[in-house]
Amino acid sequence: MCSHYEAPAPQLVAETFGIDLYEQGKLDLWPGYIGPFIRRAEHVDVESPAALEALPGSFGLIPSWSKDTKIARKTYNARSETVAEKPSFRTAWRQAQHCIIPAMAIYEPDWRTGKAIPTRITRADGELLGIAGLWEQWRDPGTGAILHSYTMLTINADDHSFMRNYHKPQDEKRMVVILPRGLYSDWLNAPASHSAEFMRQYPADRMSVVM
Repeated sequence: MCSHYEAPAPQLVAETFGIDLYEQGKLDLWPGYIGPFIRRAEHVDVESPAALEALPGSFGLIPSWSKDTKIARKTYNARSETVAEKPSFRTAWRQAQHCIIPAMAIYEPDWRTGKAIPTRITRADGELLGIAGLWEQWRDPGTGAILHSYTMLTINADDHSFMRNYHKPQDEKRMVVILPRGLYSDWLNAPASHSAEFMRQYPADRMSVVM
């Protein structure tokens, strides 16, 4: 599971995804903080169906029926095994509201010494991590203001030679779904019936610890 990550500089995201430059506040992000996510652009020319956009959103999915934003503290990760049934996530999953969360690094606790040591995990090649996620849109019942939000999809990592080293020894090992760059467009354009096909472990030899 990932509750803490580092967003890339906006310039890097814009260059990687071919999108307009955007403003970003904090790069060190926790549940409830505002970070960028990438999705298919809405209201674009019909001749440009692959156009993308970066939007600011709450790290932690806020379903349309939520009374407030506090739920984001619990919905920052979505288990791929149950995402289709969980009330907080099932609408976004069934409607294929796919997004990519750009990250420079994720942080996970290393318990191998008996104490939790926050560990900065990156791609071995230094490129940004494109994490598969779901997005939602929530309207504040008091003001009518629209707030977007997103969650990171996760899979089991008990047998992953890199990620199995993180979290408490007795706990199930999990990892976010990191997409190969060649699958970015496929994920964003995939119908709901194909979403599960992208729930794969990222190769251990392409991951690294960089402090």
